[in-house]
Amino acid sequence: MGPVKGASRSTDPPTFYEDVLPILQQHCQVCHRADEIAPMPLVTYAQTRKYAQQIKKRVMRRIMPPWFADPCCGKFSNNPSLTNQQIATLAAWADAGAPAGDPRDAPPAKKWAKGWIIPKPDDVVKMPVPIHIPARGIVEYTYEIVPTHFKKNEWVQMSEIRPSSRANVHHAVVYIRPPNSKWLAHAPVGEPFTASTLKTVRERRDAAWTDSDILLVYAPGSSPDEWPEGMAKFIPAHSDLVFQMHYITRGRPAIDQTSVGMIFAKRPPKQRVLTLQLTDDWFVIPPNDPDYRTEVHGTIPNDCTLLSFFPHMHLRGKEFEYNIIHRDGRVEHLLRVHYNFYWQLSYKLAHPRFLKAGTELQAVGWYDNSKNNPHNPDPNVAVRWGDQTYDEMMIGFFDVAVPANMNKWQFFVRSKPAPAIVEPRP
Repeated sequence: MGPVKGASRSTDPPTFYEDVLPILQQHCQVCHRADEIAPMPLVTYAQTRKYAQQIKKRVMRRIMPPWFADPCCGKFSNNPSLTNQQIATLAAWADAGAPAGDPRDAPPAKKWAKGWIIPKPDDVVKMPVPIHIPARGIVEYTYEIVPTHFKKNEWVQMSEIRPSSRANVHHAVVYIRPPNSKWLAHAPVGEPFTASTLKTVRERRDAAWTDSDILLVYAPGSSPDEWPEGMAKFIPAHSDLVFQMHYITRGRPAIDQTSVGMIFAKRPPKQRVLTLQLTDDWFVIPPNDPDYRTEVHGTIPNDCTLLSFFPHMHLRGKEFEYNIIHRDGRVEHLLRVHYNFYWQLSYKLAHPRFLKAGTELQAVGWYDNSKNNPHNPDPNVAVRWGDQTYDEMMIGFFDVAVPANMNKWQFFVRSKPAPAIVEPRP
């Protein structure tokens, strides 16, 4: 009778196939695989072995996997952080010379949809005209209105925005424009345009503000949307999707043709997901201020279930908080993020939170406009709200679930007057 498998594991070093590969599959390969955002794949032993010491250093410093929520506040279902034991396993494997072990110990290969993080989409809507991005200079927000050609109403359970030139996409927002909408009514369909190319002041203003539903927001490092069973976003039949693209230049010309992939709910859900936001666009960050603070409050108009958060700032962003302000003045911290412009993550509550109408939400942002911020474009200037990365933003996106038959405009109808949440805008 041969030795019992694993009998000497307490003294043997970890091996790739038995110990390391399961960790990579669960926590790393979503980005570290062919044609994904990470610079190198970590799928096979040959690919991974040469990075063993780098992996050790990054996981021990908790740089990877990226996660910026302070453990003080909240629990999140999409937290990819490694346990202390997993970190110790990766470090011990690297220190032992990165042994392969027996390939028969490997778990089944994880199956990924080619070109997507979500499973294979039911439908893909792509900007029909590629955008040519110059090598240098400032690029105005670019829009493309794309008909969905949906013959019936659709409920979207999962969605993912997929730029073809990620390095040049500062952010993207895909809006849902229903067939009766007057938003951008005179803008061209199926071809790119910017606000400055529109003919009237009203049309140019419309490009800068909308109350249309948001399907999805994308920024560097952000993850797809995936809603629990019984929840989905709603796209009415014959709607258009409006792609709002903010491009940045990288020193050489590029071409982008962004797509959005969607997986539809198998049956009509009981709840509809809405993306809302708390926004302060009146701040002025003084020159050389290392810890500027701004905040915005709003009350929930109707009962809803809070699902997730997505804070958005620019290069001076430092920290971001979402809180509930209780009637007795107590502050309940829901999320505190040590902000990283290059990894703008969403934070999905492990236990969605029911909010009664009248609940007061607060979003707080801190900014470092000093020379100690290595990403600061110029610490000697006052900084205001603006579209470009040398400007700043303060947007606290958050997602809520409401009854399936309630749209956003109905959600904002209050039974009693109260200060409103700032409604969505680009």
